[in-house]
Amino acid sequence: MMITTDGTVRDAEISALKTKYENEIKELRILLKYYEEQFRLLKKRQFSSSSEKSSYDQLRLDIDEIKTIISENIVTENDEEESDTHTVKGHKRRKRTRKEMLPEGLPVEEIICELSEEERLCPDCGVEMNVIGHTHREEIVVIPAKVEIRRYSACTYVCKECDEAPVIKARLPNSVIKGSNIASPEFIAYTMHQKFTMGIPLYRQEQEWLRQGIELSRQTMANWLIHSTERWLMPLFDELKKQLLLSGVLHGDETTLQVLREPGKTPQSNSYLWCYRTSGDTDNPIVLAEYKPDRKTHNPSIFLKGFKGYLHTDGYEAYHKLPSGIIVVGCWAHVRRKWDEALKVVPKENRKDCAALIGKRYCDKLFAIERELADRGVENRFKERLKRLQPLMEEFFVWAFGLDARPKSTLGRAITYMASQKRYLMNVLLDGRLELSNNRVERTIKPFVICRKNFLFANTPQGAVAAATIFSLIETAKENGLNPFEYLTYVFRLAPNIDINDPENIRLLLPAGYKKFIKPESL
Repeated sequence: MMITTDGTVRDAEISALKTKYENEIKELRILLKYYEEQFRLLKKRQFSSSSEKSSYDQLRLDIDEIKTIISENIVTENDEEESDTHTVKGHKRRKRTRKEMLPEGLPVEEIICELSEEERLCPDCGVEMNVIGHTHREEIVVIPAKVEIRRYSACTYVCKECDEAPVIKARLPNSVIKGSNIASPEFIAYTMHQKFTMGIPLYRQEQEWLRQGIELSRQTMANWLIHSTERWLMPLFDELKKQLLLSGVLHGDETTLQVLREPGKTPQSNSYLWCYRTSGDTDNPIVLAEYKPDRKTHNPSIFLKGFKGYLHTDGYEAYHKLPSGIIVVGCWAHVRRKWDEALKVVPKENRKDCAALIGKRYCDKLFAIERELADRGVENRFKERLKRLQPLMEEFFVWAFGLDARPKSTLGRAITYMASQKRYLMNVLLDGRLELSNNRVERTIKPFVICRKNFLFANTPQGAVAAATIFSLIETAKENGLNPFEYLTYVFRLAPNIDINDPENIRLLLPAGYKKFIKPESL
């Protein structure tokens, strides 16, 4: 307490100090609440399932129910992870397990189990018994990778009747890598498949070959991949890019890739793999990945030069500065993810009537309606979206923007994200071919992310470019229902023995050409 010389209390100063301390306490409480949210979110990310599924029945939640929830501010179910049971007409039943199914078309080794001569004698009369039937059991036999040598022998011909007969030699097929005696189409395709489909880095492949008695260094295999990519896969990539840019709807995303010897950068810094792919409106899907040393805006602008249409993306600003001919479509899955994070930091006892759960339910209803429209035609889906999705979206925005939330809180971040992305999120209503989320490209880029956890980095930018190209051809093959190893083997057998500069030959080597003209059994 502050006292004057005559002993009176200075009320104004006390009031000012009280206000100051109250404001400080208020700020500290806000900061404490923020740290509590971050702590809960970090615990969820570290120890809980990453699933964003909801336990409530999404398909039964209609617009009227959402309005009731908002007006009454009640929610009847907690947002827990789905259990391993289903409730059906008042009782629960376990999920059915899939029956083991053997694939068709595999070669079958028949093993007949017989009794010995002595055991075949009838125990009553001693006469040899006859076979009257069989009991069967089938199992899958795994045969590890088999290595053998293929020796080409070119015959030399001469005419015995002519005095000065010409000598004619048969032509040997060209090798994938000129000057290499062991780099067969199968070996290179298998190495690519193991690394970029199965996630087995070259140093582990080196160890496996050594166990089979083959001394082959990882550097040699790396050189094989780079050389064969630059010589035979790059032309295919360029042709696929031309076809990709002719599509009306694309998806785009990017992920990190560490490159150790990137000029002007430290080995610890990140480079990027930019991925673009066709949408679900094509019979011949295309997936292309491009390596770039940074995440700057000009990268998608350069790659997509000449493209006019719709581009599904997340909220990264680089995609919002593309040329005017490209219409960016936002991702509602990212919106839902923000509301899911906001819900995860709310204590379970407070989830029953919280705004985060209501926001998440809004998103779930949007996706439930979208699932109902999945099998409709493009025009029908376009009209139904305007009729059913647009009013719900507009109501969602009005409700969310009316909430009072601190900007730095998880709830505030969900609202801020919606506000910044509203223009792009509403663009999904412009065309029936568009999708509510950008999950299509995220699912496509996930195999690379998983493989990256094993091989960790690229040594040089040249290797990073080769990795992006190989990944593009493998994922495009997978999207077209092809076996990546068989497809790459086909390319490396055929490409060295045809004119690779002929556009018709290039199209024959693409996954769509392989699928149309070549029978996989012929390999």
